Amino acid sequence: MRFKGFPKEGLEFLKRLKANNSKEWFEAHRSEYEQYIVEPNRAYVMEMGETLQILVPNIHAEPKINRSLFKIYRDSRFHLDNPIKEKIGIIMWQGSGHRMQSSSFYMHYSPEEVFVATGIRNFKPPLLATYREYIKDSAKREALHHILEELKNKGYQIPEPKFKRTPRSFDANDQYSYLYKMGAIFAYTTFKPDSTFFSQKIIDRNFKIYQDMFDLQQWVYELTLF
Repeated sequence: MRFKGFPKEGLEFLKRLKANNSKEWFEAHRSEYEQYIVEPNRAYVMEMGETLQILVPNIHAEPKINRSLFKIYRDSRFHLDNPIKEKIGIIMWQGSGHRMQSSSFYMHYSPEEVFVATGIRNFKPPLLATYREYIKDSAKREALHHILEELKNKGYQIPEPKFKRTPRSFDANDQYSYLYKMGAIFAYTTFKPDSTFFSQKIIDRNFKIYQDMFDLQQWVYELTLF
């Protein structure tokens, strides 16, 4: 299937899913999910993956569930009332680690919003410890700060620090001490689903965003190699 844009029927499906979030409803409409969500997503991953090879020749862009595509069911232990995800996520990543702990090019969409990001959106404890050790290097710390400031100047957003206090053994008076409190490093932007989203032009739009964020993506990738 050649990617032609995300179909409007996919967002209509997600609207109905939100109003009827149950396993029974979803299974009765699974064919629509496959046609209007899964197949266009696979086509997007293949084309976006080829485009991203300009930046990262060895990018992982794998149009399969639990690889570049996310499974639709939530963990039933924690989501009994809404077992089906109402946002559709797509990820392409660099490196040999777990996709969610690797520097990635990410997008999710819903009828309300398209979210495009680069980096890692949540550090698990081992990577958080690695990150804190990594930014003990003042040059690495300063480089990250300037990358984030440049992205903010371009209109992109970064997450707020996750932790209120500076971890022990770190200098709270350091010029870039806010970085010690981060629980993730990524940049993102959002926009409404529009005519570009529904066309092949979404490839060019997202690639331009990923180009803008490439220095951050590479900083995070080097972190994962530390």
